[in-house]
Amino acid sequence: MKTRAIISLALSLLLTACTGGYSFTGASIPPGAKTIGISTFPNYASTVNPQLSQTLTDQLTQMFSSQTPLTVTTGDGDLTLSGEITGYDTRASALSSADEVSMNRLTITIRVRFTNRIDPNADFEQQFSRYRDYAASQDFSAVESGLVSEIVTELCEDIFNKSVVNW
Repeated sequence: MKTRAIISLALSLLLTACTGGYSFTGASIPPGAKTIGISTFPNYASTVNPQLSQTLTDQLTQMFSSQTPLTVTTGDGDLTLSGEITGYDTRASALSSADEVSMNRLTITIRVRFTNRIDPNADFEQQFSRYRDYAASQDFSAVESGLVSEIVTELCEDIFNKSVVNW
């Protein structure tokens, strides 16, 4: 009985101690950071998907507000994310045995700047790129929305991990 009480007390203390700057998503928020500013990512790609900028910004905002204790703002915060969409390209990615295109690839590339006013050593500027392949027999306009959704999810996870997970 005594052992069970000691284990229970130890677990309670451990969980209480971890609430300062850590969340169960793996995010490590610097002590003192209360806000994150997320700017709209303008689209400077040569081919522009008109919804991409808003989709990317909204998903980043949702990810940080649901997985961290930070308050998301549109201006500067204790942490700040900004950047731009620099690439939105479709290209052939595979040929069939008859030397015909069998697969195409949609690639989205973004440049991200992260500023950490609490710990400037954590600042970075980096390019992120993700892609999805789709059958060349498919009409791109029919599959574009689903491909963009999957790619944006991965890009947001990459940005989140680089900025606050530190893995």
